[in-house]
Amino acid sequence: MASSQPEDTSRPHRLALVIHALSGGGAERVLTHMANHWSRHGQQVTLVTLAAAETDVYQVSDSVERVGLDVMGQSHGPLSAIKNNFRRARALRLALLAAQPDFVISFTDQMNVLTLLATLGLRLRVIICDRVDPRHHPLGRAWSLLRQTLYRRCFAAVVQTVAIRDVVQPLVAGRPVYVIPNAVAPEVRPDTPQANQAAEDRATSPRRLVAMGRLVPQKGFDLLIAAFAQLATRHTEWRLDVFGEGPQRDALQQQIRQLDLAGRIHLPGWTDDPASEFARADLFVLSSRYEGFPNVVLDAMACGIPVVSFDCPTGPAEIIRHQIDGLLVEPQDVDALAGALDELMASDRTRQEYAGRAAEVTNRFSEATFHARWDGVFRRAAPDGPPFSADCRGGQA
Repeated sequence: MASSQPEDTSRPHRLALVIHALSGGGAERVLTHMANHWSRHGQQVTLVTLAAAETDVYQVSDSVERVGLDVMGQSHGPLSAIKNNFRRARALRLALLAAQPDFVISFTDQMNVLTLLATLGLRLRVIICDRVDPRHHPLGRAWSLLRQTLYRRCFAAVVQTVAIRDVVQPLVAGRPVYVIPNAVAPEVRPDTPQANQAAEDRATSPRRLVAMGRLVPQKGFDLLIAAFAQLATRHTEWRLDVFGEGPQRDALQQQIRQLDLAGRIHLPGWTDDPASEFARADLFVLSSRYEGFPNVVLDAMACGIPVVSFDCPTGPAEIIRHQIDGLLVEPQDVDALAGALDELMASDRTRQEYAGRAAEVTNRFSEATFHARWDGVFRRAAPDGPPFSADCRGGQA
């Protein structure tokens, strides 16, 4: 029988959130949202990055203690890398000792390893969060060996899909692994004045196919450009905009020039207002070779945009309902991607039908559900402690 005594919410939790930087990217944005949410609800939050705070793209609220260690930088050779990583681990250890957290939450695989290394010998409860599928995201031999040794030291692990849970479970040697999919970002609102104006502009603009992500091999933009090249002469009213930055920019620009598509395919860089870009879009495409749980698909669908995606490991199939609000095709199959894009680019009616159902993603992956599931992790981790985020009870982790 449940107790009739009121729950004690007097003591807030002290949380230390750890990531390499806040300089752009899905994991960084999610962790920023988590820090701001928990801080608004009375928790004591410290957000620590290896990079200096001056490099931040995402901003935390004034109530979050922001610690930028400024220990990033290039290593020149194996000995330099070892020295620099131990320097980073020491700086991180000192920051966590100063924060005195009840829980440490670490994001991304290398950062998880470094955080577990930094907390050796300390009685800290470290929750590691893998954001991509470890099977498809090589760390290199040294980092992989460290992961195999250190992951089992975690207090718990959080992943975004069941498939990734099954991969991570052996690495953590019996520690609990919770599945918490991402939520639709709170700032992605299709009803802002900017987005409304963008939607009006779309009626008189060329048809727009949009993609977003870091310009890195994982995101498969080379495959997308090759697929669009097959459609360029058939759909002359369409253009492709790929938003993002990264080390592949020059290679992608060269590919575009070689295909003589410089006037049809554009790389505008990062956007600070994705909702407005989605409002101007007629179709969104995800061409990733692998993912964790792609935030950008959630955000596009929340703005009522149909999606075509490779059914890559992992994430898209958990979000997109095939032939209901988008299309899934075989991973890395350029011809199949071109065929699916052709189908939707050719049919206003089908795009509109899918668009009408796409926004249902906001109910399936709500922010309230996301935080309720995290609430469940903390309740299980500290069953005798005060409830965490009492306004978000009831979620299943």
